[in-house]
Amino acid sequence: MTHDPFRASKHPKSTDDAKPWQRKAAQNEPDIAGSSTVVEHPKEQPGERIAKALARAGLCSRREAERWIEDGRIKVNGVVLESPAFNVTGQDHIVVDGRQIDSPEATRVWRYHKPDGLVTTHKDPQGRETVFNQLPKDLPRVISVGRLDLSSEGLLLLTNDGELARALELPSTGWLRRYRVRAYGRVNQEELVKLAHGIKVDGITYGPIEAILDRAETANAWITVSIREGKNREIRRVLEAIGLKVNRLIRVSYGPFQLGKMPPGSVEEVAPAALKEMLGPLMPEPPARYTNRPKRPERPALAVAPPVKIGRRGPKPQPKSAKTRVSLLDEEAPRREASKAKSRSGRPTKPSEKPIPPHGLRPDGNKRAQISTKPRKPTRYRP
Repeated sequence: MTHDPFRASKHPKSTDDAKPWQRKAAQNEPDIAGSSTVVEHPKEQPGERIAKALARAGLCSRREAERWIEDGRIKVNGVVLESPAFNVTGQDHIVVDGRQIDSPEATRVWRYHKPDGLVTTHKDPQGRETVFNQLPKDLPRVISVGRLDLSSEGLLLLTNDGELARALELPSTGWLRRYRVRAYGRVNQEELVKLAHGIKVDGITYGPIEAILDRAETANAWITVSIREGKNREIRRVLEAIGLKVNRLIRVSYGPFQLGKMPPGSVEEVAPAALKEMLGPLMPEPPARYTNRPKRPERPALAVAPPVKIGRRGPKPQPKSAKTRVSLLDEEAPRREASKAKSRSGRPTKPSEKPIPPHGLRPDGNKRAQISTKPRKPTRYRP
């Protein structure tokens, strides 16, 4: 069968077998109705999700916010939300249970020395004492960065930003977490060095662990352990696999944050300048304002004073205009004339002053004792 170029179609029947430029031409080719098919991609809405906004405002967690939306407790611009897939910006008015929420606070971080016997959770189903029940009442709603076991103690970071807490928990952050461990049993440094290549315990693979034997007592050993993953009960299970039983676990550092000499149960806030320096690129941007208060008007720029020339004898005054110089000369002329007349006439005599007596007389008229200018003759010594 011969090929007829006039009967051949402009494009192949299957666009999958066509060339790239032919596929593009086939997509732009109008259909029978004369309309071209345009694929519209959904546009991303500006702002952030409503659950995230409520969590950053310190009202609840994201899961709780989603439950509040299902219960119809949240309104945005007077409309009750039915789905958490809704973005809000600084121009929206958010109302929860009939009360408009305040502007979310800036990111804050606290250091907390967790004592032994507290659970790191907001609500414990077994009724045990939690960390958040022991915090000061003046603290806002905070979230813990990671967790510590019931019998573990040491540094626990608290923050009011859920996104930051999640970012600091991820192993991809690469922050080192250091612990002081007291374990029952005997071990040497050679056995601890093997943990640097990782270990697999009960089907779970743990990453590299840096362990240093500080001192070995008769029954216990003090070990400094550094990890980067932080899986559930990782240190206890790994040391148990090499024949040690952990009876005390203290976290002394979490990345750049140190426990220091904080007493158990104490809370200290990290200064904003230090927090920005420690977090670096992890520091979130300031949150948007969710309020109907008008913005503060911008202040006009202050006029910049001209530079002052400094000479050897101090700053030089600014040059004065011609009118100013003429007026100063007019005021100075009569002063000069008065000073000249005073110098010509001599010192004026006031009526209250007494007349000056002539030379050689006292004010009472008696003669003064004349002072001789001749040198006195030396007195001779007569035996």
